[in-house]
Amino acid sequence: MKAWSVGDPDNGGDEWEQEIRLTEEAVQAINKLNPKPKFFVLCGDLVHAMPGEKWRKEQEQDLKNILKKVDQGIPLVFVSGNHDIGNTPTPETIEAYCRSWGDDYFSFWVGGVLFLVLNSQLYFDSSKCPELKEAHDKWLSEQLAIAEQKRCKHAIIFQHIPLFLKNVKEDHDYFNIEGSLRQELLARFHKAGIKAVFSGHYHQNAGGTHNGLDMVVSSAIGCQLGEDTHGLRVVIVTADKIIHKYYSLTELNNQGIEKKLMDLIKQK
Repeated sequence: MKAWSVGDPDNGGDEWEQEIRLTEEAVQAINKLNPKPKFFVLCGDLVHAMPGEKWRKEQEQDLKNILKKVDQGIPLVFVSGNHDIGNTPTPETIEAYCRSWGDDYFSFWVGGVLFLVLNSQLYFDSSKCPELKEAHDKWLSEQLAIAEQKRCKHAIIFQHIPLFLKNVKEDHDYFNIEGSLRQELLARFHKAGIKAVFSGHYHQNAGGTHNGLDMVVSSAIGCQLGEDTHGLRVVIVTADKIIHKYYSLTELNNQGIEKKLMDLIKQK
């Protein structure tokens, strides 16, 4: 947040007290939720310092110390972002991430729902790790085949970089997936019956729909690049739909989830 406020992304990351306080607020809000969420997912950019930069170890350790306070009954799911493995990831940066936070891509099941965690940096620039990109693509094809065979109630994807921010035909820029690759992935996801893709990266709330797929872009606990407030997105999955709402940390801590969504949870 300091780096953004002073306009110096390279040297402005030497303070992160605001992020510590906000993340503690987020953990408090999560721990208050009743019933407990099935899991808590961080959609990338766990810390600000890029691989190899000073303050990296200190920022990672501070984040881990706060996340240890999350109720032990709520699993944590981590997604790799550009600040975690670099804009141009290498085998070394990915290996370092995996040592600290777990696999950079994987799948898991909760209540008959298949969740896929992708490494979207491999879509941004895999020039220094083509073999890892190939392995990732092979794995993704296998997972999408499982989803296509309708072995799951829903299939949902988490990835740091959004497919698109508002419109599937929008121009490519730093905050979305390149146009031709976007169309290819959307076709594959549609064929497999993927219902939603949840992303971060943009530091603003955004998103849209395409062929029944909900592209959900959530803002951040920390640095805001738009008009949103520091917050979290609550997602409720029922047998026939996926509902979500972004809450400010203050709102979620003080009022909790609104009655309309709580009624859906009780119906489940």
